[in-house]
Amino acid sequence: MKILFVFNGLPHYYNPVLNRLNKLPNSNVTIVIPSSEGLAIGAGVYQSDSGVEFKVHPLKEYKTFYGKSFFKNFSKYLSTEKPDIIVTVWPYIFGFVLIPGLLQKIRRLGIKLILKDIPFLTPKYNEVYKFYMGGGIYNEKGERKSGGRNPFRLLNYFFLAQIRKYYLNMVDAHVDYIEDAFDIFGSYGVKKEKIFIINNSPDTDKLLNIKNELENEKPMLPPNNYRLIHVGRLVKWKRVDMLILSVSKIVSKFEKIELIVVGDGPELNNLKVLAKKLNLGNRVVFTGGVYDPKLLGKYITESAIYVIAGMGGLSINEAMCFGKPVICSVCDGTEKKLVREDYNGKFFVNGDGEDLTRKIEYLLSNLQLIKDMGNNSLRIIQEEINLNTVVRGYTKAFEYVMRK
Repeated sequence: MKILFVFNGLPHYYNPVLNRLNKLPNSNVTIVIPSSEGLAIGAGVYQSDSGVEFKVHPLKEYKTFYGKSFFKNFSKYLSTEKPDIIVTVWPYIFGFVLIPGLLQKIRRLGIKLILKDIPFLTPKYNEVYKFYMGGGIYNEKGERKSGGRNPFRLLNYFFLAQIRKYYLNMVDAHVDYIEDAFDIFGSYGVKKEKIFIINNSPDTDKLLNIKNELENEKPMLPPNNYRLIHVGRLVKWKRVDMLILSVSKIVSKFEKIELIVVGDGPELNNLKVLAKKLNLGNRVVFTGGVYDPKLLGKYITESAIYVIAGMGGLSINEAMCFGKPVICSVCDGTEKKLVREDYNGKFFVNGDGEDLTRKIEYLLSNLQLIKDMGNNSLRIIQEEINLNTVVRGYTKAFEYVMRK
């Protein structure tokens, strides 16, 4: 079974998933990615081909007549590769709908098409106008992309809803991170049997092994029960600024409080300026991007609580692998299944810095609760959501489409 993934890049965290899929019996995985910096990948996303065990085929990316990016010579490549299954993502799904002859060729070759999505910012079909007139999707810079009752905008919303309805039903199956897909895609007429929840996960086997190794190693940092940590790209919608503000508000109560900020991105300098302005000194430590899993594991292990103030997802799994409680709000939807109120973490009201501060203060005042919640986080990873469950979800989707 030849499986072709059509993705916007080669993010390091997804390579283990593709490696594992490539090891399935009678499976052969190839990925098409942009030959240069992708037009549809987030700022600061770390990409790597280290440890890749599947085939990588770069193609030149270009901006199409409908305004989204796609790959040059993709149709010609299909004639050579002839995969059994294509797994694609936004925005490339538009190419399979709008590029003349491409979908017909896929059907003629008997190729099955699967859409991979995280539909946390997709409105239900009957809520499209309300959603877009209210501002619609916002990007990682915190900018809204639509809004208003301009007749041309309304026509655009209608067209967008119709094309989404078409491609959601046109594909042979869906693989999604969150159960919300059943309600959201169901509102567009997608049958439940076509939707497979795969969740999302880093290489939990590797991270759990690292956790065990670190238990026998000397700590890298001075012990501190009041150390917070954030891991992620430093872009506006991560709201690290709000987290730094929260730390400044409780520094007088917790003299040892410290925040480790792991990551790089366009907001790094602004965040450093903010920390200095708030006189936090060395209480906020910026490590830069850390992509070595063992070094990242050390930072997380030697912290008390993982806090994500804005958008994100996979870093929650990583923190839970190392037995940490999580404080978060609205992320990418995966938090709904990973984080359970008062079991392994706390939720705060989205965008409410005061509530975030209260939740941090609550946990830092209950050190035993931090330990208990951390153990529960680890249990969720070990028993419920891990790399193996992701692979099983994909396998079910592959088996389903090949039976059709």
